[in-house]
Amino acid sequence: MKELKTMVDEETFILLIDLCERMRAERYASQVYDLITDSSTLLSLRTGNSLLSMFVRFRDLGNAWYVFGKMSERDLFSWNVLIGGYCKGGCFDECLGLYDRMLWAGVRPDVYTFPSVLRTCGRVKDLGRGLRLFREMIESFFVPDLMTMTSVISACEFTGDERLGKTVHGYAAKHVFRKDVSIDNALIQMYSRFGAWEEAERVFSTIRTKDVVSWTAMISGYEKNGLPEKAIEVYKNMKMENVALDEITIASVISACASLGLLDMGVELHKYAKRTGLLSYVIVTNALIDLYSKCKLIDKALEVFQRIPDKNVISWSSIILGLHINNRSVQAIYFFRKMKVRLIPNSITLISVLSACGKIGALMTGKEIHAYALRTGLGFDGFVPNALLDMYVKCGKMKTAWKQFNSIEKDIASWNTMLTGYAQRGNGPGAIDLFNKMVKSDVKPDPVTFISLLCACGRSGMVENGLEYFRIMAENYYIVPNLKHYACVVDLLGRSGKLEEAHAFIISMPIQPDQAIWGALLNACRIYRNVELGELAARNLINMNESESLRYYTLLCNFYAEIGKWDEVARLKILMTEKGVTVDPGCSWVEVKGKIHAFLTGDQTHPQEKEINAVLDGFYSKIGFDVFKNNIDASKADILCGHSERLAIGFGLINTAPGMPIRVTKNLYMCQNCHNMVKFISKVVRREIAVRDTECFHLFKDGLCSCGDAGYKLRILS
Repeated sequence: MKELKTMVDEETFILLIDLCERMRAERYASQVYDLITDSSTLLSLRTGNSLLSMFVRFRDLGNAWYVFGKMSERDLFSWNVLIGGYCKGGCFDECLGLYDRMLWAGVRPDVYTFPSVLRTCGRVKDLGRGLRLFREMIESFFVPDLMTMTSVISACEFTGDERLGKTVHGYAAKHVFRKDVSIDNALIQMYSRFGAWEEAERVFSTIRTKDVVSWTAMISGYEKNGLPEKAIEVYKNMKMENVALDEITIASVISACASLGLLDMGVELHKYAKRTGLLSYVIVTNALIDLYSKCKLIDKALEVFQRIPDKNVISWSSIILGLHINNRSVQAIYFFRKMKVRLIPNSITLISVLSACGKIGALMTGKEIHAYALRTGLGFDGFVPNALLDMYVKCGKMKTAWKQFNSIEKDIASWNTMLTGYAQRGNGPGAIDLFNKMVKSDVKPDPVTFISLLCACGRSGMVENGLEYFRIMAENYYIVPNLKHYACVVDLLGRSGKLEEAHAFIISMPIQPDQAIWGALLNACRIYRNVELGELAARNLINMNESESLRYYTLLCNFYAEIGKWDEVARLKILMTEKGVTVDPGCSWVEVKGKIHAFLTGDQTHPQEKEINAVLDGFYSKIGFDVFKNNIDASKADILCGHSERLAIGFGLINTAPGMPIRVTKNLYMCQNCHNMVKFISKVVRREIAVRDTECFHLFKDGLCSCGDAGYKLRILS
């Protein structure tokens, strides 16, 4: 016909277009289109609609828009086809723009228009507009399809409008949708998001034939909302029904196991994922990294991480956090630097690595990450501002912390972080002044606020102030004291020498005292050499089955060693071995020129070992006696201190310019000998030396310490 130049009528063109569309013959379709455009300037309604349908089917939205523009007239079908094409093609702005033009042209939408526009609203996060459209749809007596209903339920979930969600639920229940499991699954997810567990469980129980999505919706809902026990319970029921797990199910169950420390079940799920091929999903491997990290098997977590072919941001963030919580903060910072070469970190990554910096006092690295956060726009995202504040506080830079504090939008966590900084430094007046500013700013204190406040008062000898805050906590702010608050009061009384009052306070407590409370009393008895009351506290501490923390064993060893009961120290060591309580080797970190250096107790492998020991020997000879170097009982030293901070300080003195401050962080308690030694060094070298141990932040200057020798005084006198 083309060669003979025969005129082709419209009906023939429409049949040819329909044939090309059904056969997906795009090459022939373009030839037919050329013929049509050559024969006519404007397109009729029927021909235009046929071409629109064909080009949308071929996802050729450019030609579809050109056809739409050349049509002499358009009907509702024309608008719906192009709107649907834009929606399916991901051109969401064009879809909404075309819908607005349709309304402006006076064309009334129908049941086929709404689903595309509603789905588009969901994709561009304009959920409010989507819900308004749904209301218009119902008011116009159009019955939505299944996909529209699930989209609307999801929109209610993301907007957090529980009332509207229940209205949509009621509408779905009155129509045929109530028989479809996908509607029930969407409702379970919605109610889980709202925390309406009774409604979610009611919907779940009414599903006759539950699919894997139904079970997964319940399991993931429980896990994400801090109910891992219920998530495991649903998983066990699912297992009894012989429903195969998918990647989302197994990831949610592994996360629940991580929260509960159920390592054995987690390992079984790891094996199941390996057998079924689910291990290829990154969501599963990320959950396994979290599981092994929380169960203190960081090497196993690293093994899983290294085998992930396409690591995403969550993979890197998980392993960085895992290394941090397993006391491998230097490695966490190293992994962060490796990650930056491959991917862009998110706010969660920054929070994890900033916590690692704070833990080991890596100030320069923390500042580097702060600058990176500002450059990438993450400096004010989510919890990052508070993470930066916490890092500066832990690194001892209170002035910089104040600048950060004053530059951010403050919440209760911001105020509590600053209060904790004052508590660590034993600055009671500063903490009280900050608390008063907090109250004047209309920020309501929480339980953590009063823990920091009581701790600051205790370390400053402000007994009356501390007891007053303990009183008003319940009377003015209606906060019921927990065990941590009671432990702070015992410590408050004990540090001031009021040991009998502290014991009487424990006896009068309305709840059973825990190891922290008896530990606080024991520590006070150690300081003030009250053997009788100290042994009472020690007996209570030993008799507690949960007393398997290294902290309390070291406190017991310290107490018995100082009163000369070395047989008790030996017995405690045997008990620790039997209970599997491991003693971390003494480790101190010092940052020099942006690089972090770690020193273990007795480490003789450092390249500058000879220079460091020569510097320390010089101080030993200057002080006039060798008690700091040789006369420390090994059994006591290994547990209580390790003296690793001396090596870190020696290294800092060698590798920094005169007058530069030295900042050291250590993982154990600082003993009296090391405390006196560092005071002496600070006086000789005329430098500020900061040492943060597990108990306190010590700032040494001109032979004095900011802690005021708290906890060391009586031993010095004796």
